[in-house]
Amino acid sequence: MRKVQRRKGRKRKGNPLKGLTKLNLNAAGIDIGSAAHYVAVPQDSDPKPVQKFMSYTNDLYRLANWLEACGVETVAMESTGVYWIPIFDILQERGFEVILVNARHVKNVPGRKTDVLDCQWLQQLHTYGLLRGSFRPDQEFVILRSYVRQRDMLVQDASSHIQHMQKALSLMNIQLHNVISDITGVTGMRILRAIVGGNYQPNDLAQFRDPRCKASIEEITESLTGYYRPEHIFSLNQALQLYDFYQERIQECDSKIEAILKHLENTSPQREPLTHQRKRHLSKTEPRFEIRSPLYALTGVDLTSITSIGPHSALKIISEIGTDMTRWPSKKHFASWATLAPHNKITGGKVRSSRTIPSNNRVATALRLAAMNVGRSQTALGAFYRRKAAQIGKAKAITATAHKLAQIIYSMIKKGTTYQEPGADLYELQYRKRVIKNLKKRAKNLGFQLVPSSPVTEGVS
Repeated sequence: MRKVQRRKGRKRKGNPLKGLTKLNLNAAGIDIGSAAHYVAVPQDSDPKPVQKFMSYTNDLYRLANWLEACGVETVAMESTGVYWIPIFDILQERGFEVILVNARHVKNVPGRKTDVLDCQWLQQLHTYGLLRGSFRPDQEFVILRSYVRQRDMLVQDASSHIQHMQKALSLMNIQLHNVISDITGVTGMRILRAIVGGNYQPNDLAQFRDPRCKASIEEITESLTGYYRPEHIFSLNQALQLYDFYQERIQECDSKIEAILKHLENTSPQREPLTHQRKRHLSKTEPRFEIRSPLYALTGVDLTSITSIGPHSALKIISEIGTDMTRWPSKKHFASWATLAPHNKITGGKVRSSRTIPSNNRVATALRLAAMNVGRSQTALGAFYRRKAAQIGKAKAITATAHKLAQIIYSMIKKGTTYQEPGADLYELQYRKRVIKNLKKRAKNLGFQLVPSSPVTEGVS
């Protein structure tokens, strides 16, 4: 019988952190959980350097008291779900320096030992300064961000009930959505409220047509001829009531956001009033209160001067990043934080992949939507998008344009500069000159001379 020889186990290496300089001597690490938190402090701070605290509020205050008694100055914790937010706020109020660590970054740190708890490993890494905190805006912008995110969630939920209304109409073969662009517009809502009120006559319902509606009364009458069944009318009525309910909740969010913006505007430095305002059509989901002036008072620049960036988009961006751009050393760091920069995977000196990291960054989402709209404009950004779309496709062109928008916003807020739109013609001319310059340089390196076939005119080809 063949004898199987056992493989000898690898010898355990020494402490992987040995030889490094300790930067944070009074550091603590917290392993966040839904029911309990495990906390580790330096070995010489307490006879029991690792303790467990439940997630109840009173236990969180006991945790903060224990850290103060141990002389802790800085705390590191992983961003686990939303369970980190209460303890983060409590520790910040107590004066601790709290850094929120991305779990992916901790995992990638080499030398992970299996004989220590997660909280001990966080404490050790933070002691040697090997952890980098995630971005979190100032408290006043955290409050604003919460209301803006709540509003976005309500708008998304309201849109699902619009689909329920369309489904109920389709089940009754009412083709109203084929003759009007939006059933939640003036004409559509008048007709829907009349239907749930008991009026099923197409000729009577068509009289609710708004004069601005492009469809004629005859077309609307034809589309409203269907099978009005009571069960589908019931579904339509409930979907309409839920849609109205969410519209009321959105109005409440708008009131909160408007009050916060006015408070921030009153506490900001006095600035010259804005004069120029780009004429634009507000969508149904955008707030109806003044946004542009308070944001200008906060940032000192008018972000709506950038093509395809409206007041609502600017509000979303500012609520996420705040106004302190020193959190990012450069515009490249800001674009990387927004997951709009290429994530190069280099192996053997070759770039294997440069795809951006998938994420749910809300700034990136807002900038990508703006990039989709800018492609139809006769501006420098529009020309850039169209050139990139021809080279690498529309999907990547959207990301590239959003990357450029992120850099423009960073420079404007940090330096207080005004955005000047150069125009599509000037952009094409500059691009043409740059291509010719590169061709001449390449020809010279190969021992040739680039000669134009005809005199070059200073214009767009």
